[in-house]
Amino acid sequence: MGSRSWLPVAALGIVYVVWGSTYLAIRYLVESIPPLLGAALRFGVAGPVLLLVVLVASGRGALRMSRAQFGSAALAGLLMAGCGQGLLTVAETKISSGLAALLVASVPLFVLMMRRVLGHRPPAVTLIGVLLGLAGIALLVLLGGPAEGAHGTAAWAPWVMLLAAFSWAAGTVASTRLPMPANPFAAAAVELCVAGAALGAVGLATGQRLDPGAASGASWLGLGYLIVAGSLIGYSSYVFVLSRLPVSTVATYAYVNPVIAVLLGVLFAGERFGPAQLAGGVLVIAAVVVVVRAERAPAGAKAEMSVPAGRMD
Repeated sequence: MGSRSWLPVAALGIVYVVWGSTYLAIRYLVESIPPLLGAALRFGVAGPVLLLVVLVASGRGALRMSRAQFGSAALAGLLMAGCGQGLLTVAETKISSGLAALLVASVPLFVLMMRRVLGHRPPAVTLIGVLLGLAGIALLVLLGGPAEGAHGTAAWAPWVMLLAAFSWAAGTVASTRLPMPANPFAAAAVELCVAGAALGAVGLATGQRLDPGAASGASWLGLGYLIVAGSLIGYSSYVFVLSRLPVSTVATYAYVNPVIAVLLGVLFAGERFGPAQLAGGVLVIAAVVVVVRAERAPAGAKAEMSVPAGRMD
């Protein structure tokens, strides 16, 4: 092992903690910043910055892509960062950050079901994992009740979270089947820029307006953290560990992130969970563990399972 063999492990630790902490940062963001415009600012800043980093680090050649590749990246950005992250940010106005993270953990389950519809035949144990996950989701949504978000509670918030997870899963599957830019950082930059523009347009069209003077310091700090830590450092660390560690090891973030999010929500935001919510969360995380472990063997699963559920970061 080389003198820097610790770097991939350290980077995976960053993915664990940073992506797990973004849910709490979103809770602070939406306290005084309109959710869609907040998400638009996050991606509208992170996208061009990442684009500039790619240009400086790798040159113009890294940004070359065909129209089909650009279109695929744009679609992935609309589905994942745009619709997925936009709905997540809206939902966190009425749902706790920990409960949001537990529902986001269902993304690998949705990915698996979509792949099944498209012809993939998963092992029987994987289907057991899906059933466990569905049972956990039912507990969280139907019996657990929405834990309080930044602006109270609402019965629709968990359902919006599931729609966000479904949209992210759709973008995940699409990005593995469509022609994507060769440079993953260039692809990510396109995704973030497109998502930022779309979220800004939808936010303004629905009447959201941002008054900088009315936004709290906590909301601005949350936004800054999401831009720098969540969208730049976190994603860069993820891409790095994918090139250094087995996919099955990297995929463990899918069930570590919710645990981190729940703990941070309890410690710093005073969030509480009832027995049904805790039981549902345990079932969802157990289901993701079963699915990730079962999918490590089939060669065809490698690419699609490597796309992050946690990129709802």
